[in-house]
Amino acid sequence: MADYINNKEFYQMLVDYKEVCRQAEERGEPTPRIPENIGSCFYMIATRLGTKWKFSGYTYREEMISDALENCVVAVHNFDPSKSKNPFAYFTQIIYYAFLRRIEKEKKQTFVKYKSLEHFLIDASLNDEDADAYSTFDITNDKMKPILEKYERKPKKKTTRKAKSEGVEKFVED
Repeated sequence: MADYINNKEFYQMLVDYKEVCRQAEERGEPTPRIPENIGSCFYMIATRLGTKWKFSGYTYREEMISDALENCVVAVHNFDPSKSKNPFAYFTQIIYYAFLRRIEKEKKQTFVKYKSLEHFLIDASLNDEDADAYSTFDITNDKMKPILEKYERKPKKKTTRKAKSEGVEKFVED
């Protein structure tokens, strides 16, 4: 395959693979492996999307690509050739949302790391004679503030019409 993905060829590869899977299922055999050429299409889409401005600055881009490939492998059986003849768009969307999920996981992990360090510094300042050194250390920066604000917000009470009629309050995040 070339350095680009021909959508018609990609579509035909998926149609052929789906037919092989259908035949294996009829014979009672396990699902066959995804062909290498389909996997390389997934990889090309993911790596190219990872270079776009929205995703290129993250240090965990390889993890984003790995998650995306895993999601594509899981979703390859959900692609229905009778509904769409554009597998490039279908798998690009899957990859895009896999990237967003990884970014969200990493931000949450960053929050956990920050809070752990903050608790460590507080504990260290309480148990150490040199407490002033810890109290002057500020690890909050401009990039960290939105992450902290997002995860430190408490969910607000929101009552839906249905819940109001049943006398139930639900907690939801903004």
